[in-house]
Amino acid sequence: MTLALKHAEEPARLAALQAYDVLDTDAEAAFDEIVQLASEICDAPMSLISLVDRDRQWFKARKGLDDPETTLEKSVCAHGILNGELFEVEDLQKDARTQDNPLVTGDPKLRFYAGAPLVAPGDLPIGMLCVLDDKPRVLTDFQRNALRVLSRQIVTQLELRKRLKAEHALRAEMDHRVKNSLQTLSSMVRMAGSGVTDPQAKDALGLIGRRIESVGALHRELMIQQGRDQVAVAAYLKRVCALLQDAAPDNVYLQAEMTDRGVSARLASALGMIVCEFVANALKHAFTKEKGGQITIRLMPEGDMMTLRCSDNGPGVKRRDASGDTGLGQLLIDAAAEQLGGTLIQNSSDQGTSLSLTFPVPAG
Repeated sequence: MTLALKHAEEPARLAALQAYDVLDTDAEAAFDEIVQLASEICDAPMSLISLVDRDRQWFKARKGLDDPETTLEKSVCAHGILNGELFEVEDLQKDARTQDNPLVTGDPKLRFYAGAPLVAPGDLPIGMLCVLDDKPRVLTDFQRNALRVLSRQIVTQLELRKRLKAEHALRAEMDHRVKNSLQTLSSMVRMAGSGVTDPQAKDALGLIGRRIESVGALHRELMIQQGRDQVAVAAYLKRVCALLQDAAPDNVYLQAEMTDRGVSARLASALGMIVCEFVANALKHAFTKEKGGQITIRLMPEGDMMTLRCSDNGPGVKRRDASGDTGLGQLLIDAAAEQLGGTLIQNSSDQGTSLSLTFPVPAG
């Protein structure tokens, strides 16, 4: 039995193959279509994407052969990866390297082989795109070139998938670190607030804590969007409302009614700030331990505009304190509304407080 020699850089070659994380994966149409095309172009009944592992060859895609893998003693591809370029054997029975191959001497009685190497960066061959026949023959120049082109496309696919996987792993690590940092900051703010008695300082720390939680919710939505600057705004604001509900007294209920739409992270962040501050003001001023109520947050698209409506059914919140100064939360609401280029209307009575903000949504 004539086994192929090991590649001159066998450890590095095997490492390159393992890095693609493709061995023993399910069949995929993108690769199945390539072997089908190779078979049709070369007028060959069999075609394989063969990956040469340490002690086997495994087929990512195959046409005309049932076995998903074979031992290396049955592998013509193991000889092919040593060739460095297209490897063509007109008659396998007459070549010393292959004449005693079990697939040549027995079923399916192979006679012809032609394969283009799958070459990873570093000039490391990990396998072959090959066509096989049970009759001796030769390929045309066009067919040889087609195999070379298709083999490069296979490696391009594998490289792209490897890079996407690495990017996903990096994004997951960034996500983990950001979430941990935000949780740490939130805990620090809560600890600081528990020891503060000055009302203005306590309000400022509360605002910072709400902003951190809102940023955390926004970060989560951005991660779901895999880094694109588009946020499913309803999902994001509902997450913000859920965080605010957790901090609300048992007798106050938050209701979120929203139609979803993709918006920029900047727009979503401004809306999150407005919702946070409206709810915080309502929780602080509109309800008592004895008398609770409901806070409603609505977000509805209207053509190229969107309207945010926030309301509570408490006895009403004065916009200005006794000295006439606007509160910090209100300043932030006003700033966010201005940032959005929207029209802000607020009302307060003994029936409750409401806020309506209509603003343009940039296309795309």
